[in-house]
Amino acid sequence: MKTWPVQDAKARFSEFLDACLTHGPQMVTRRGTETAVLVPAAQWQRLQSAARPSIKELLLSPAARTEQLVPRRGAARRRRLEPLR
Repeated sequence: MKTWPVQDAKARFSEFLDACLTHGPQMVTRRGTETAVLVPAAQWQRLQSAARPSIKELLLSPAARTEQLVPRRGAARRRRLEPLR
């Protein structure tokens, strides 16, 4: 992965973008510190979908958190009914 100082990435953005599309992710540094990474959109979408479990995986997981979906019995607040006049 090539590293680009932020000034170079800004000044040569087309070249920076082309390098990302042809050679893969490109690192951006600010004052020598790694700050950001430019990745192709298709790779980003794959990473995003892999990071989120599907609803099926959530429901079948042994650590299902169903107690958070249903409030405890008697925990719901009720409005007090006022007498009719």
